[in-house]
Amino acid sequence: MAWREALFLTNDDGIDAPGLHYLISQLHALGHPLAVLAPASQQSASGMRLTLHSELKFENRSDLIEKLELDPDGAPVRIYSLDGTPCDCVVIAMDGGFEKWAPEIRPRMCISGINRGPNVSVDIMHSGTVSAAREAALYGMPSMALSLATYLHEDYTVGFQSGLKMIRSCLNHMSQEPPNKNRPRGSQHMPWISESLSMPEKVKEAFLCGDLFLNVNFPHEWTGKIETVGLGARWYLGAATATNKDDGSIEFEVGAASIQDEEIPDTDCLSIMVGSVAITPLATWPQTHPLNVPNQILRTALQTNDEGYPAWLD
Repeated sequence: MAWREALFLTNDDGIDAPGLHYLISQLHALGHPLAVLAPASQQSASGMRLTLHSELKFENRSDLIEKLELDPDGAPVRIYSLDGTPCDCVVIAMDGGFEKWAPEIRPRMCISGINRGPNVSVDIMHSGTVSAAREAALYGMPSMALSLATYLHEDYTVGFQSGLKMIRSCLNHMSQEPPNKNRPRGSQHMPWISESLSMPEKVKEAFLCGDLFLNVNFPHEWTGKIETVGLGARWYLGAATATNKDDGSIEFEVGAASIQDEEIPDTDCLSIMVGSVAITPLATWPQTHPLNVPNQILRTALQTNDEGYPAWLD
């Protein structure tokens, strides 16, 4: 059978994480060639940290092909781990890495996840999952982060069909190669400013060029509803605790005693609270960067179709 579009997969929970394994199994079963490069160990909350001036162990994890019972006659799949951060993985993959370890696979999009735990509101600043998707977008690769927004279970089937539909919708708008991969024209490549394009078309171009990427959160229990929403307000209370040691020293631990989400309409926090899948378009670049997309494009990116998906992907 004809293979579907190739994808690059990574995460921050590590190469042995169940969420990544589920994603690999599902996408390979659908016929997608896969180039997988993920951290060798747990890297949650690593943000956009890079490991500089150190050699990083690169390991072939072809053992997972058998463990995950992937079809040996199916689409090609290459699975490797790196003793580094999620962003290390993306840099090594995007900056010539695919040609070295997966030469027959030419990914059209990066999928980061599926993360265990929510990546909503301010979480996106710390999340290795979201940061990996952002790093790929910085290289001009269309990108998406996927998270299961609960620690109460690890059932990665919850809401996943909506994620597959999002991936399919994105790929339907792509050509053979990402049009802006590795950003050959630097800050001069801004097709989304063209006056000949409608606003939805500008949003689509911003996504295809890596100047906009998607953050998707699946709820603890899914009601079947999908919402395209902005970021909410989340507060971590009691985030630092101190312990007095017998020798007179003090040790601190970072980890919130409680989390408070504000119930603000049309935000990812509230969507997850009420059992909806939350899709949030995010700007790749800082606000004052030449490639940062205008607010009008971000507002248009939040417009939805009748099912709740981004209207610009119709």
